[in-house]
Amino acid sequence: MQLGMIGLGRMGGNMAARLKKAGHTVIGYDRDPKVSDTESLADLVGKLEAPRAIWVMVPAGKITAGVIDELGSLLSAGDVVIDGGNSKWLDDAKHAEQLAANGIEFVDCGVSGGVWGQQYGYGLMAGGDAKNVERLMPIFDALRPEGPREEGFVHAGGVGAGHYAKMVHNGIEYGLMQAYAEGFELLEASSVTTDNVPKIFKAWTRGTVVRSWLLDLMVRALESDDDLSEIKGYADDSGEGRWTVEQAIENAVPMPVISAALFARFSSRQPDSPAMKAVAALRNQFGGHAILPESGG
Repeated sequence: MQLGMIGLGRMGGNMAARLKKAGHTVIGYDRDPKVSDTESLADLVGKLEAPRAIWVMVPAGKITAGVIDELGSLLSAGDVVIDGGNSKWLDDAKHAEQLAANGIEFVDCGVSGGVWGQQYGYGLMAGGDAKNVERLMPIFDALRPEGPREEGFVHAGGVGAGHYAKMVHNGIEYGLMQAYAEGFELLEASSVTTDNVPKIFKAWTRGTVVRSWLLDLMVRALESDDDLSEIKGYADDSGEGRWTVEQAIENAVPMPVISAALFARFSSRQPDSPAMKAVAALRNQFGGHAILPESGG
């Protein structure tokens, strides 16, 4: 099958390579001319045979919206656009309606697998009309891991369902990572285990109930930096965790673990937490507990 790929970075580039290895024809466009097969989106569209299929793999938000705007004026009725970025599911309905005005189909697809997806396959969560999803199954089958389709791919529902499923997936990911991180900190802080933390994590990778691919990656990180001293304790969030918590509030679903994991990322951005300054001040006021002076003050 022929596919246009817009965005050839760490995800899009690796996905294109996996598709090519599976025998598909991929023509790519990227702002970096060193990796791009085409000079522009118009050039990309011109090199694809109708009906066209184009996968958009660029940062969510304004950049994705801009690409879809331009594609809406370049594509023809019967073509299909797949948004595989981490777009908010609410944007999908807008994009689908916008493209439908010109007879262009739309599918949203959450993609998980990171930089390892090229080798092991990607977890895919698609949203859209069944006929469009079925049309794209040769692409989805080439990208997903080998094995039963239902263990690496799901048609989650109508437009927006794919990105909604990916949003919840990433919220769960926040909680899992935070649990491993807190366990690491406790093991490092204890004089009982501090010298064996990497060995403990590695031992957990076989036979235990906490084994997972994320744990395997934690072990990999510790093998190159056994106390993570070379890494700054700062963790960004790309939006999906926030949206997951917003949806928990909207649907009255208790979500203490994912919420706490999200707020923990916010605390990582504070070299000296104002809230903890207030706690220290209150402890001093009511109990005379010592206050540490501000360094460099």
